[in-house]
Amino acid sequence: MQRFPIGAVTDVFSPDIATAAPVMRELGLKGAELRTVAGRNVIEATDEEVDRALAILAKNSLEVVSIASPLLKGKLGEEQPPQLADRAFEIAERAGAKIVRVFSHRRVAEPATVFERIVDLLQDLADKAGRRGLIIGLENDHSCNISTAQEMACVLAAIDHSNLQAVWDPANAYISGEKPFPTGYRLLDIKRIAHVHAKDCTLEGHKAVWEPLGDGDIDWQGQIDALAEDGYQGFIHLETYGPDGRVSAANLKRMVESLAL
Repeated sequence: MQRFPIGAVTDVFSPDIATAAPVMRELGLKGAELRTVAGRNVIEATDEEVDRALAILAKNSLEVVSIASPLLKGKLGEEQPPQLADRAFEIAERAGAKIVRVFSHRRVAEPATVFERIVDLLQDLADKAGRRGLIIGLENDHSCNISTAQEMACVLAAIDHSNLQAVWDPANAYISGEKPFPTGYRLLDIKRIAHVHAKDCTLEGHKAVWEPLGDGDIDWQGQIDALAEDGYQGFIHLETYGPDGRVSAANLKRMVESLAL
């Protein structure tokens, strides 16, 4: 018996959802995260393209858990028009997804100097998401101003809002110089983790070398066991790089089995 439902960003397996979805079903995955639809980010897709993707996922018994939007991914000061957030929310509602993934703008030399601005932007998105019953899932990303669990914890402390939660990515924290488990993870409130991204790597200097899940430096078995012990209720989704999707899916499925405890 699995302790968590597992899934993947669909383009881990193919940019074509019609190709990816049957593979995901075959591998026993239950959740889907939409990032690429019709060759571009999902928020740029038409309603017809989104509906076609959703029909394929439903046919393969895959629940849409999250919309992997690019909101707040660019340079601070190059603000995205509010219509993009509205479109992400519309697609989430159309898909029945509760989470809209966002970032914290491209990392500057001194992230502390832009912290308050990032907080304001995230607060605004959380307020808007709350009115729609959605969750803004802030991902810690090594290229952005919030890249580690420590930085994530500071944001969550500054924004006491149930509609702002974390998309916890241990590998991104590791690339950013943090030991993600147990050190980084223990800084986070489990009640504020809405979603987990799973990928693995080693480092050559400061450069990531992507590996199949379980073959890199991240203690994924320890992380998964801790999530179970702490009562995590969400999905764990593969967001791997490289041609290792099937291997990573098999390894993730093994690690979430209840006998792993």
